[in-house]
Amino acid sequence: MPSHRDFARGFREGLAGGPAPQNATAQDPTEIERRFDVYRNNVAHGLTQALARHFPAIERLLGADCFRGLARAYIAEHPPRTPVLTEWGGAFPANLADEPSLQSLSYLPDVARIEWARSRAYHAADSEPIAPECLQETATRAGTHLCLDLHPSVQVLQLLTPAGSIWASQQPGGPAPPRAKEWRPETLLIARRGISHVITSVVRSSTGRFVSALCAGETVARAQDRAGADFDLNAALLLLVENALIVGAGIETGDES
Repeated sequence: MPSHRDFARGFREGLAGGPAPQNATAQDPTEIERRFDVYRNNVAHGLTQALARHFPAIERLLGADCFRGLARAYIAEHPPRTPVLTEWGGAFPANLADEPSLQSLSYLPDVARIEWARSRAYHAADSEPIAPECLQETATRAGTHLCLDLHPSVQVLQLLTPAGSIWASQQPGGPAPPRAKEWRPETLLIARRGISHVITSVVRSSTGRFVSALCAGETVARAQDRAGADFDLNAALLLLVENALIVGAGIETGDES
């Protein structure tokens, strides 16, 4: 008789396409494989739907049948390790990039990266924005030593394709996708504003570098230096303030290298 651990391993392998686990029982033993196959298909259908909720634009771009086939392959290679399915799917963009049949669709993995970042932003911890008067008072005292804490949902994606514009074209009432001559790399700021509104903004690459530096703990002054010559500090700060993404401010102390 197999141990509980062996049975669980056989059960997982069966769900991934292997035979029904040893010691599975049924009133009619000849029905075991058929019944387990029904259960296997139900699990695969549920996981495919969960993946589609993470990547709706990918499903629209590829079509339901193609997406379903890619999802089944992903499920077999990357089964969930936790019952919390909001944490499952992070390797899907890389899977798309490695899929031979999709090599001509270079933008597709980037669109998937956007959708995964949006999902992470939606489920990120909450944090209240700093009061404007507190931000102004700290900035006045700090000078070039001002540090800003950004909302936990803030992410920057530096993409080699116009995936942000393509993603936007797949939204209800969205613009037309960019024409071939308009294709260029894009930088996106993704974050959650308030309880549930996820923003997805195409920004200057210099703004992306600035925000990434802030997220890494740099002072505003050093982040500005890292942003580059074409950086607009006022526009970047306005973007963060208007979307309630600055949640704290402080003054750098001690010797920093």
